[in-house]
Amino acid sequence: MTRSMKKTLIRILISAALLIAAWLIPLTGLWRFIAFLAPYLVVGYDVLFSAARGIIHGQVFDENFLMSLATIGAFATGEYPEAVAVMLFYQIGELFQKYAVGKSRRSIAALMDIKAEYANVYRDGELMEVDPEEVAVDEEIAVKPGERVPLDGVVLEGESAVNTAALTGESVPRTLRPGDAVISGCVNQTGLLRVKVTKAYEDSTVARILDLVENATARKAKSEQFITRFARVYTPAVVAAALLLAFVPPLFVGEWANWIHRALIFLVISCPCALVISVPLSFFGGIGGASRQGILIKGSTYLETLASTQIAVFDKTGTLTKGVFSVTAVHPDAMSEDDLLEMAAKAEQFSDHPIARSLKEAYGHDIPAGSARDVEELPGRGLRATVGGDTVHVGNHRLMEEVGAAWRPCHHVGTSVHAAVICAYAGHIVISDQLKDQSAQAISSLRQAGVRRTVMLTGDSQDVAEHVAGELGIDEVHAGLMPADKVDWVEKLMAQKTGWGALLYVGDGINDAPVLSRSDVGAAMGAMGSDAAIEAADVVLMEDDPAKLALAIRIAQKTMRIVRENIIFALGVKALVLILGALGVANMWEAVFADVGVAVIAILNAMRALSVSKERQ
Repeated sequence: MTRSMKKTLIRILISAALLIAAWLIPLTGLWRFIAFLAPYLVVGYDVLFSAARGIIHGQVFDENFLMSLATIGAFATGEYPEAVAVMLFYQIGELFQKYAVGKSRRSIAALMDIKAEYANVYRDGELMEVDPEEVAVDEEIAVKPGERVPLDGVVLEGESAVNTAALTGESVPRTLRPGDAVISGCVNQTGLLRVKVTKAYEDSTVARILDLVENATARKAKSEQFITRFARVYTPAVVAAALLLAFVPPLFVGEWANWIHRALIFLVISCPCALVISVPLSFFGGIGGASRQGILIKGSTYLETLASTQIAVFDKTGTLTKGVFSVTAVHPDAMSEDDLLEMAAKAEQFSDHPIARSLKEAYGHDIPAGSARDVEELPGRGLRATVGGDTVHVGNHRLMEEVGAAWRPCHHVGTSVHAAVICAYAGHIVISDQLKDQSAQAISSLRQAGVRRTVMLTGDSQDVAEHVAGELGIDEVHAGLMPADKVDWVEKLMAQKTGWGALLYVGDGINDAPVLSRSDVGAAMGAMGSDAAIEAADVVLMEDDPAKLALAIRIAQKTMRIVRENIIFALGVKALVLILGALGVANMWEAVFADVGVAVIAILNAMRALSVSKERQ
């Protein structure tokens, strides 16, 4: 409990004691008024001050104004005990709300406690403990067992197991060796690591993730926007309704005091606190709970859209397959098998595409710097480079057709990488990819989560694409696509949606950036440490696990159920008690429950969103 909350609690206790004393002591006239005014001012002075300040600044219609108007009106009609009780219970409700919101934020902060407090940096031959923000790129740091990795870097010395649970939700440690990349936020478990820093703190993985989670609520969902707009119209409307209730019926039936009292009850009931606080808190809890599982959702608008996913569209390489290729056959034409592989590896030496990495690994030798010059990426086709003084083209059959090389198809199942030297066909390399262990389960789990249609879009050949789709049970496949073709297909698929359904596109976040941006929700797979993926996607899965897509959708769906429950519950109870108050059936105590009680119940329900991530498949 914060210091201000403790002060509020003390004021509540003092006011309650003064209220009981005023009830028990038989006072009359002015002394009775003063006896009840004292506890009222003790507990409600800040509400009165906020209401007055709102009137001065033109922001009249809020809960402070409603409570001030209702309680001052109760004093004016001689209902002193009720006036104090309403303000007292309102403050009790506010205290519960602040506590609930604070607990929610602390829970999320604890879940995302991934920032290291210090870094051990080597300077002038000594190991110094400094703030991670003071460490520069290319400096070397030491990470001892039990410490959290403070900055992104590359392991220079040492071997250790690191725990990535705070980033990915997975408790299985990863083993790091010299040459491996290490990202901030992981916990070193066993050995001492010497790490060369590759990114400044503000660009590190941990800083970007914390910024993403903390600012996620800035992107409001339609439900939140509706509540904001609703409150702006609702509050002045109920004030007008209360005025009509106070002054119109007495013109015909008299009993002015009775109708004014009913109008005051009407005002107390009408406070929109439950909706205004509980709905954003529900989204905040859902986003925070998802982050514990390594699922970063950039805002409540994407959480809401994700919950209605109807069509799931996948890239193939690196998303459903491992993206770690093995060379299964080499078919030389104008040169030997080794020469063809060497030429392709040299041409691809600067590319980080999974196919390029596999070619270099299959070549198995160091590639001298400068082996390839004038390298030009040709999106969706391959690349052009100068190798050994000759112009070399390496890529798919489209590229061969462009340069006039008479390519030959291959009957092996796999991806064919063709090569041409000075526009003369040199041969092709057949490489095969492997399905991820979780891909089949991911497709099945998505259907269980309500996804009606699964589609795969790939630049690979038709036979390879159909083979992968058949193994995974994907409904529809479109192959041989360039990046622009994928955007066109996403446009067509979005036009085929029905109702409120959404289209989710899942890719690597780098090559698929245009499609990720065009879809209703774009999700980047296995993006731990990838700046481009975090920038391009709306949902970032830090772990390279497609099965987490269904988990993300279920988290979104349960969060939206909680939001709808709070909206229906709050509006339903308030509507019922408003009618009863207008008819004179509900008294001030029912009014207090309709305001404070409903708000507390809705907030406690909203806090359930923090635990939705526990529902694993």
